Amino acid sequence: MSGKSEPSVKPPSLPQIPVAKATLREDPPAPAPGPSRPKGSRRSLTESYLAFLKDALVLARHLQVDHVLYASDAPPPIELLARRPVKKLVVVATHSEKIAASCEEEGLRTVLVPGYAFDRFEKIKVALAACVSGHLMENGDRVLCLAGPPHAAAINTCLFTHIGEDSEEQAALSVLGAGQEFAPQVLEAVLNIALSIGHEGFEGSPVGTIFVVGDCTTVMEKSRQLTLNPFQGYSEDERNILDPRVREAIKNFCLLDGSFVIREDGVVLAAGRYLQSARDLDIDLPLGLGTRNAAAMAVTKVSRAIAFVVSKTSGAVRIYKNGELALELKQSRRRLS
Repeated sequence: MSGKSEPSVKPPSLPQIPVAKATLREDPPAPAPGPSRPKGSRRSLTESYLAFLKDALVLARHLQVDHVLYASDAPPPIELLARRPVKKLVVVATHSEKIAASCEEEGLRTVLVPGYAFDRFEKIKVALAACVSGHLMENGDRVLCLAGPPHAAAINTCLFTHIGEDSEEQAALSVLGAGQEFAPQVLEAVLNIALSIGHEGFEGSPVGTIFVVGDCTTVMEKSRQLTLNPFQGYSEDERNILDPRVREAIKNFCLLDGSFVIREDGVVLAAGRYLQSARDLDIDLPLGLGTRNAAAMAVTKVSRAIAFVVSKTSGAVRIYKNGELALELKQSRRRLS
């Protein structure tokens, strides 16, 4: 064995792979935020809202409408209407006397409606009814209706209607144009009380009742007293529904079984009247409706009266004439405990 050491073997050198150096780019600085838009006021209407209104006014001109109904819980943008010929066609439907007064100062027609949480189409229905009752509109008028969600300033719904064109509108018109013997303010007062009872109930509990207006001689003949009449013994001035104190008393007496009977001029004749049974009459009661609605149908079929029914279950108000359902007003919210 020799003492020589073995020569060292060098490993082959590997080829160097060039590595590309990545340079990191910094993100561009975010743009400075623009001025925030305040919400919920007339001056803060969004561009889309203004564009919608402008297009609706153009549509009103092309359709050659007789009226533009603006049904909202906030006033319309007066500056948008100021220099437009369509301004004279606008009717503002609001529950606020302050908004109505400011709109009238700007030359707009107004009508007051109940301030309850209607959805858009119910709001339009109530506003049209108030316009017909107030002689601002009539059968045959072409109306472009604008409305929005309950308690919101925005308008996001546009509806074109020809008053009296379909059967529901024609029936509603026949109720609201009920004849010269019916005082419009009396029908409006009864409707407001009915909506209030449907919305609030009595001390937070839901209640239902019936108001029968007109043709009192026939109605009294076709009904009988269930309990003591709380309105008996008072003068006619002391029991007229146009008196706020009487309206408040009616809300308390709505717990009584039976119906209220009210004369065309607003004098309350009785509460707690049991109306004639509908069993012997040929009436077409819609499915899901109960004895109150059947009684209202029956009494309006045998008389010239108009009946307002408040539903205990839903708070809806249904109006009957000539034995048929003429108008139904549903409320989207109820203030009950």
